[in-house]
Amino acid sequence: MASAPSKLYADDASLLMVLLDTNPFFWSTSSLAFSQFLSHVLSFLNSILLLNQLNQVVVIATGYSSCGYIYDSSSATNMSNENGGMPALYSSLLWSLEEFLNKDEQLSKGEPEGKIASSLLSGSLSLAVCYIQRVFRSGPLHPQPRILCLQGSPDGPEQYVAIMNAIFSAQRSMVPIDSCCVGAHNSAFLQQASYITGGVYVKPQHLDGLFQYLTTVFATDLHSRCFLQLPRPVGVDFRASCFCHKNTIDMGYICSVCLSIFCKHHKKCSTCGSVFGQAQAKSDVASASDRKRKTPEA
Repeated sequence: MASAPSKLYADDASLLMVLLDTNPFFWSTSSLAFSQFLSHVLSFLNSILLLNQLNQVVVIATGYSSCGYIYDSSSATNMSNENGGMPALYSSLLWSLEEFLNKDEQLSKGEPEGKIASSLLSGSLSLAVCYIQRVFRSGPLHPQPRILCLQGSPDGPEQYVAIMNAIFSAQRSMVPIDSCCVGAHNSAFLQQASYITGGVYVKPQHLDGLFQYLTTVFATDLHSRCFLQLPRPVGVDFRASCFCHKNTIDMGYICSVCLSIFCKHHKKCSTCGSVFGQAQAKSDVASASDRKRKTPEA
């Protein structure tokens, strides 16, 4: 079979980067079992590969303490079925997923209690963006890349800076980030990611029909989206996380030099070292001199 760079790609060929949330802390409390969720995702990935023989799928597992590649349809090892019983997509992905889950479980044992059980979304987004950049540098012939985040875990405020850097990197490369939130609450990070990059954000109301949501909304290539009426989010949560305590805030203090955000006033920026309060001191001096000029002499 010919290698990927030598294929003549059309405008409807897609490189789909799927970020799969495998956080055990979330799935242990979810109404949808992880096995059912995985069944919907595998059926969706098969449909993507069947829509166009030039389509490529890369799956990145997003664990609690780690992330990593678990499937790449362009790899030659995924094209053959050694045992002959299960399709190559199922056997290769499930074997790699099981190995990843065991490693992530070992890394999660030493985590302190009380920490937000968020997944390492920033790492998965960074891996996806790096893979896409490598594809761009391989030559002019490649499918149109896009990222699909299948996320259920709550947002981790401590990952805000890294996630926003990955989002702006994808925006600069004109790579849309689609988001499918299967958790109980909306994800502010994914809402911002889809809004900034021109992707689609969907929160399914009925998780039993997840496969229908995936095939109806996220199976469409970028060329076909110009002719379809895809769902649009009603509102986007643009709140940021402060750099000092990693909390989501509505109002805060911003450093005028490096644009770092803080929930409380500080004398010095912890990011760039700029000293705060000089402008306020100058205004206080100016107001004092004005009062002195206006005060009549005795």
